[in-house]
Amino acid sequence: MIVDSHCHLDRLDFDKLDLNLDQVLDKARAKKVEHFLCVSVTLDQFPNMLDKIKHYDDVSASCGVHPLDQKDALNKQQLIDLASHDKVVAIGETGLDYYYAKDTHAVQQASFVGHIEVANQLQKPLIIHTRDARSDTINLMKQHNAENCGGVLHCFTEDWDMAKKAIDMGFYISISGIVTFKNAVELKEVVKQIPLDRLLIETDSPYLAPVPYRGKTNQPAYVEDVAYYISELKGISFNELAKATTENFYSLFKLAAKG
Repeated sequence: MIVDSHCHLDRLDFDKLDLNLDQVLDKARAKKVEHFLCVSVTLDQFPNMLDKIKHYDDVSASCGVHPLDQKDALNKQQLIDLASHDKVVAIGETGLDYYYAKDTHAVQQASFVGHIEVANQLQKPLIIHTRDARSDTINLMKQHNAENCGGVLHCFTEDWDMAKKAIDMGFYISISGIVTFKNAVELKEVVKQIPLDRLLIETDSPYLAPVPYRGKTNQPAYVEDVAYYISELKGISFNELAKATTENFYSLFKLAAKG
């Protein structure tokens, strides 16, 4: 059994897939996916996201604001109120993205700090997005005691030095279908070095579909392809990779109901 540790079920284009949410989840379950973590990107859209998934026992939620969606100051009290819901097992996704957002660094940093503080207050782990912001991400994690709540650097595409610094703080590293891309040469080498007990897998669907589906709408069933690719990359069996990453998921997201 495997887990999709990061997906955006509320953002799937069901018309393009010619499937509804029940069918998307059933297709993934047929691939032995036993749990799905549906990740929030804005607080305003969170209630609608929650409404779509609340009836599924094998779907958990996170609550937070993606750095590219953080245009104004974080409303910490709103985050606390929403993230206190029983369905919410994590805070985020949050973090820093300097690749796309060149003029919102201060707003992103303040929001990231706020998310860390809420995660520590609620004792729910962080889901961190980081791109082209290696030093600032790690420094803010250290300065604001992110190791107390723990979490994951999701859809990781940075270097081994950053991964190791996060791992040394007790964080997990999650790998998406990007690792299957031909040009992801450095990432493949990073994945080989990530300890098995610190590794998670994800789709980040509907984005970043793995080979051989690249360019198509991603969906949770394709986390199996990510798992197979990583197992071959690390020279271990699919079953060993599946067992480890599933155990890691439940060790990190302790409030998620086991399949």
